[in-house]
Amino acid sequence: MKRMQGVQNSATHFLGKLKYLFRKFAFAVLSAGPIPTHIAFIMDGNRRFARKNNLKDGSGHRVGFLALMLMLRYCYELGVKYVTAYAFSVDNFNRDPEEVKYVMDLMVEKIEELLKEESIVNSYGVRLHFIGNLKLLSEKARAAAEKAMAATAKNNNVVLLICVAYSSTDEILNAVQESYNEKLRTLQELNSNGSNDNQIKVDCNEKDLECAVKLSDLERLMYMSVCPDPDILVRTSGANRLSNFLLWQSTHTYLYSPVALWPEISFWHLIWMVLSFQRVQHKLEKKRKQL
Repeated sequence: MKRMQGVQNSATHFLGKLKYLFRKFAFAVLSAGPIPTHIAFIMDGNRRFARKNNLKDGSGHRVGFLALMLMLRYCYELGVKYVTAYAFSVDNFNRDPEEVKYVMDLMVEKIEELLKEESIVNSYGVRLHFIGNLKLLSEKARAAAEKAMAATAKNNNVVLLICVAYSSTDEILNAVQESYNEKLRTLQELNSNGSNDNQIKVDCNEKDLECAVKLSDLERLMYMSVCPDPDILVRTSGANRLSNFLLWQSTHTYLYSPVALWPEISFWHLIWMVLSFQRVQHKLEKKRKQL
């Protein structure tokens, strides 16, 4: 029995090594063309996957987490620097309270797993960023997210951005509000230095002091300012909607929408999306430079 188990383990190890060598060869071929710096994923279809496979409620999210770790591994091997995952939107807080609580508890559980010494985060030197209005998270989930960001702050091989309590409208509104607050403080400082309101108005119109909100101000204050705009944005399940995700950042992003549900995403989907991106990359880059 032990001998049989040993043979099975050896076969599994050999098969795993063979798959790794095949991926290495495939990625070397892909590297003849431009490799995306940033790939973003809308992880759509976890609940449908659970229903399709007669799994318990919430099991789809667990399988979806494994799919994210697998895709992170592939992106790391390919040389992709930034990976973003849309995990939970602001609107999702309107779902059944039990489901919201389950997702928050699952988030805490998976963050603890990611911080273990043998995890993919420590093996690959992954830096974690949690992106969004984190004040909306449960207290335990927010504390876990902050702990993970602090613990991985010195990692720099690959960056995993997890968007929770996120929507583009919330991100843009927050950036506008923060920019307004900055300008208000500037005006207050000018006032405290003896300038009057009329003088401030003249200076702003004539010399363009730091009183007007600029495009650069908003981009600097976006939640996603910690990384470049995505080269590829993937939404699984065949849906053709961005669902309020990265609307500001995806103007010149290649959109890819496989029919597979998120837990079904595979190595071959990554190969195809990168090949498709490489065919149009020069056009996207040309449009970016025209801005």
